[in-house]
Amino acid sequence: MDANEAAEAASIRARTDHYFNRTKAIVSRFGDCRVTYAVFLRRPVVSAPGLALEWLEQVAAERGTTFDIELMHKEGHWVGAGDPLLYLTGSFTQLADLETLYLQKLGPACVAAHNAYQMCMELPKAAFLAMEARHCAGAEMEEMMSYAAAVGSRAAQREGAKGFIGNATDETAHWFGNKRGFGTMPHALIGYAGSTLRAAEMFHETYPDEDMTVLADYFGREVTDSLEVCRRFPELAAAGRLAFRLDTHGGRFLEGLDPAASYAVLERHVPGAIRRYRNETELRHLVGTGVSAAALWRMREALDAAGFPKVRLVASSGFGVVKCRVMAEAKAPIDVVGTGSFIPEIWSETYATADIVAYDGVPRVKLGREFLLRQQASRRP
Repeated sequence: MDANEAAEAASIRARTDHYFNRTKAIVSRFGDCRVTYAVFLRRPVVSAPGLALEWLEQVAAERGTTFDIELMHKEGHWVGAGDPLLYLTGSFTQLADLETLYLQKLGPACVAAHNAYQMCMELPKAAFLAMEARHCAGAEMEEMMSYAAAVGSRAAQREGAKGFIGNATDETAHWFGNKRGFGTMPHALIGYAGSTLRAAEMFHETYPDEDMTVLADYFGREVTDSLEVCRRFPELAAAGRLAFRLDTHGGRFLEGLDPAASYAVLERHVPGAIRRYRNETELRHLVGTGVSAAALWRMREALDAAGFPKVRLVASSGFGVVKCRVMAEAKAPIDVVGTGSFIPEIWSETYATADIVAYDGVPRVKLGREFLLRQQASRRP
């Protein structure tokens, strides 16, 4: 074992549950056997096993062994609650200490992929940008979440949705088939410039050949500032190369709106959206503060009335599955959604589980998990 292999072995030992390390030592002393694990989650997900499988293959190569992996649900396919996602077979001494780490790489990715898939399917005509990086606990989580968004996106694209077209960082852009991340300006640039218009001018002077997406909410003049930028860059606006991102703070309404005006906007465009029962969250997404359906319709109205119908709208701020669904029901005029809300909200739902279901080919599992035995046995030759 060379220095790198020794370091990797020590890292696995340090990061795995200690009882797995002890199991490895006991089995090594009393005699190895060949085991089969069933790996599953307790909730429906979209299969996103790529990172876990890649890691298992890497470890097997380093240890000079092989693992037989039977993937029951291909990447991007739906998996039912409790349905084994894969069966993993190999030496017990070689697999015993890996469970903690491959489950970490599997569960959260599958749940995030399911969330991304649902979001894309709710708004199939909108393009999505993955903007989760700032909400991740380090580079490993960012990689996992970007991968998951790409898997969920591809699943939705197979059903006709536009899905995710890119993300925010260069490091994980490859998951979306890109060489670099997307994005133009944060609020900080507008604060630095002193006005929304000046920030747009600075961006255009620095990147004259780039399409431009301008944040419109910094000064609370979303409509006024957007129209000012459009009049300054009429060629970009006419060519569809100018967009405005609405990220209005949840503590206030978009410029010119209040509850009554918000209801009136939707009444003009999608009256049916506000004539059915709504819970508090749905109502907020429709006519409340922040980036509501009414806010997006009001921006579209203003841009069209001023002669800028090709200017695009980018929506951000809390666009999870529920908000996407409400926006779809309101037929909100969204061209692009910027979101990191596919990150699992309830982390306990991401817990994947692995149970051994056969020892040297003999089916055996703990009481209560017999359903895994039956599934495993039905797939044996």
